[in-house]
Amino acid sequence: MIEVKNVTKSFDDKTILHNVSTIFETGKTNLIIGQSGSGKTVLMKSVVGLVKPEEGEILFDGRDLLKMDTEQIKHLRKEIGMLFQGSALFDSETVLGNVMFPLTMFTSMTQGEIKDRAQFCLERVNLKGADNKYPSEISGGMQKRVAIARAIALNPKYLFCDEPNSGLDPKTSILIDELLSDITHEYNITTVINTHDMNSVLGIGENITFIKNGRREWVGDMKEIYKTSNEALNEFVFATDLFQKVKNYVIANEKLMP
Repeated sequence: MIEVKNVTKSFDDKTILHNVSTIFETGKTNLIIGQSGSGKTVLMKSVVGLVKPEEGEILFDGRDLLKMDTEQIKHLRKEIGMLFQGSALFDSETVLGNVMFPLTMFTSMTQGEIKDRAQFCLERVNLKGADNKYPSEISGGMQKRVAIARAIALNPKYLFCDEPNSGLDPKTSILIDELLSDITHEYNITTVINTHDMNSVLGIGENITFIKNGRREWVGDMKEIYKTSNEALNEFVFATDLFQKVKNYVIANEKLMP
């Protein structure tokens, strides 16, 4: 579990996060949503440790990131997996080489053990047989799955995903969502996803934090979101006619609620 308590962050005398508190639960897909410029990306960067807030606490299972020394932060980073928006694969490395990279860098495993672990992770994301391909030879969806395999290679306790469905078609996006959800539950990971994808919100949003103007506006899950009276959240999630129709249909047929 990750607890964010009263976090405030400013840049150039402009406050981006205002006393934000929320909880990211273990074994659940925790989503951060909000409009561009709302502060959600700064919130994720703060939790990951890429930026340091002026005030507050960020507790990883009781350990305050903001009070850690260099050695403690180094140890924590070994428990964290990252899935970047653009996948961030090494073009000069094969699919297998990309997944082996963090294992080579951060473990004392033998080359045989590293290869076995990397192949296991590729099989887990349904990429068996793609070992010797290069990123340029596979689709965007496959690249994203390689990135997920790399992110879970070190068996992380915490997994951070920045816009995992960016640039993907709707069908592939759903497959990535389902994969992230399955991995989260299977390995009991604290997964935090920064997203604009409303399909993700309504499909795998087990714990959703809605940020508006740098403040925590709403917290709930994908069931509660259909009945919320929060106008800002309603305008954000159900802005299109399609999602408004989905909401109306679900409310009219409450027994079909996910």
